[in-house]
Amino acid sequence: MAAHHILFGFHALGVRLKIAPQSIVELYFEPNRRDARMRQFLEKAQSAGVRLIEADGMRLSKLCGSHGHQGVAARTQPLPQARSLDVLLEDLEAAQAALPPAERTPALLLVLDGVTDPHNLGACLRVADGAGAHAVIAPKDHAAGINATVAKVASGAAETVPYFMVTNLARTLMELKERNIWITGTSDTAPGTLYQADLRGPTALVLGAEGAGMRQLTAKTCDQLVSIPMQGAVESLNVSVASGVCLYEALRQRRPMSTTQGAKV
Repeated sequence: MAAHHILFGFHALGVRLKIAPQSIVELYFEPNRRDARMRQFLEKAQSAGVRLIEADGMRLSKLCGSHGHQGVAARTQPLPQARSLDVLLEDLEAAQAALPPAERTPALLLVLDGVTDPHNLGACLRVADGAGAHAVIAPKDHAAGINATVAKVASGAAETVPYFMVTNLARTLMELKERNIWITGTSDTAPGTLYQADLRGPTALVLGAEGAGMRQLTAKTCDQLVSIPMQGAVESLNVSVASGVCLYEALRQRRPMSTTQGAKV
């Protein structure tokens, strides 16, 4: 029997209630919080038949390992994951081939090299979901895995965006090339900018950790390197911010802005 996962926060649990309420084993809530947001959330949980248990803030913090639970947490069963990156890409290729050319959406992948902070990973997953990325890829070593903090920061995107941790990142990038996916890495020293790159075809965007950047072998494996123009005094962007800039530039190139749905902020 698989171990239960802990999810906490309104966004992460709201998405789980929406897509798989049956996977919530039990949901803990702080009874002293009686605001409209809590009432609406509990009504949805009750309508979905979820077991509700009262718990004070101290118990919730201990359960989550964090004080940022917002008064709600849950024990959940893990959701089925995509079997592998290869299977995901094969399914995507088959689905695209069945569509008229004008309706096809080329592969869009986010590759994170050396991102170890769970808050950064959660934010990257959130922006990947928003931009419609098909998956996020990271090496098994020197990278954050999915945990409760990642799920909380991701605001539900940890449930919707496939996250693959691969043994050899450089080899995985070479395999993506064999599928005609163009590998675009980011580097402060790149001669061209992101806005000069053509991101309309199948694309994998590669970003390294803030400060250290991509590893040398990863950079050498990329088809091209681009920079994000910096106009102020700071020298670099947080990796989640940079991911958003890159992914949304790809989205802008692929879809006229008049057809995109506005984000809630």
